[in-house]
Order: sequence, then structure tokens, then C-alpha cells
Amino acid sequence: MLANRRILLGVSGSIAAYKSAALVRLLIKAEAEVQVILTPSASAFVTPLTLATLSKRPVLQGFLQDEKSGVWHNHVDLGLWADVLLVAPASANTLGAMANGLCPNLLAAVYLSARCPVLVAPAMDLDMYQHPATQRNLALLRQDGVHVLDSPAGELASGLVGPGRMLEPEQLLAAVAGLFPNS
Repeated sequence: MLANRRILLGVSGSIAAYKSAALVRLLIKAEAEVQVILTPSASAFVTPLTLATLSKRPVLQGFLQDEKSGVWHNHVDLGLWADVLLVAPASANTLGAMANGLCPNLLAAVYLSARCPVLVAPAMDLDMYQHPATQRNLALLRQDGVHVLDSPAGELASGLVGPGRMLEPEQLLAAVAGLFPNS
């Protein structure tokens, strides 16, 4: 289905990050090459070891690979390598940085360098998702050509019910595969 497609998976800080392990597994099963980028807060929710094991690649977490030698993860090369950039989960913080061209971490820098289709799967609590600032950021991203995968309503980690849930891994796989209908 996605044989030899190069997928950059950005994982940001949200409880929904636990779903990223299942997503990586599905992408690998679909024969995609997967490179995971974790934001600094994402590793509180899912470990790099888990995602590296499933993706069969080291997980990238920052600009520098080795501070002593100065070896770094080139955001431009990563942006050019990818056939698609999927940010799942996309936290309010990450959406805000992307929408406003801010570059606080490797994931945001890769987004600003990417020439491929970009998909974001928002995941946050109800009030954060419905906040006018978040809705403005989502609108800006849509204007910039980003595929925003709307958040379905359901029970959230806080116990509230409403939009803010991240799509399920199977739905995310289908969204990525939909970009390559002749694969």
C-alpha cells in the first residue's frame, strides 16, 4: 500500500502519543519507511526506545545528534527526504508553532523545510481544541495547504466529552495512503 514511501512522523506532547506506536507498526506493515521525530514533551508520553524498535530507525529528538562532535539532524535534508509529513498527535503548542512559523524544535524546523504534503491530527482537551486561538491556528494551517484531519468527538482523557481526540491509527494510515491513490 505504501511500499517505499518515506513517512516523517512527528509526535508532539499529548496523551494521544501512546497511539503513535500502533501507527508506526501499521506504517511499517504497509512497507513504508518511517522516521519518527519526537518533540521534547512527547517523550513524557511515549519512549524513543519503543518508537525506534518499531520503526527500525533511531528516533530524532533534537537538532544535535552528538553535542561533542557537532553532528546534527539536518532539518532541510529531512524535509526533502519525506514523501509526507504526518504530525500525530499535533498538540496545541505544535499547531501554534507551525501556524505561526515558529521554530522551537526539530519538528517545527522540518515542517518549515518540508516540500511534501503535510497532515496534522490534532489531539488535546475539549476546551483547548475549541479555543479561538487553536481554531485560528487550524484555519491558518488549512490556508497554507496543510491537511487538517479533524478531531472526532468522544471521551477525552480528562473525562470531558467532545472534539479533541486524535483519529485512530487505522484512520491515520488511510489518510496517508489516500495521498498516494495509485500505490
